[in-house]
Amino acid sequence: MPMKKRAVLTAAAVATGALLLSGCGSTGLFNRDRPDEFAVQRQAPLVVPPDFSLSPPKQGEPRPSDDTLQSQTLDALFGGPQARSDIEKTTLGLAGTSSPAIRSVVGDENTHTVAKGQVTRQILAAPQGDGRDAQTVIGG
Repeated sequence: MPMKKRAVLTAAAVATGALLLSGCGSTGLFNRDRPDEFAVQRQAPLVVPPDFSLSPPKQGEPRPSDDTLQSQTLDALFGGPQARSDIEKTTLGLAGTSSPAIRSVVGDENTHTVAKGQVTRQILAAPQGDGRDAQTVIGG
């Protein structure tokens, strides 16, 4: 490479480096006024608008904030208490009332249960698939 070309490239590299480094200093080509991020500014206090009409709570009414988190969650998921449809009313009427002690008599020996035994175990243990290779065993 000729000496003159090398000198021009070196001068250009030095000038570019000086230009880039000038942005790092507090004074230089890229100096600008920046806001002070540590300065704190006082805000005006919040004021209730004069046309905002609030009524005091009535005696005996539950406060809106007295709802439990569980009831708020159920209302959000299911929309709160709804009127039952005719089908629901009919089904509940046919079912009758449940025994108040239903939880204590479930394990009683007079409670009738269905023994599922081996058949259910075989169904659950069956291999997954589309059933092409399925076989039936009678009287096993």
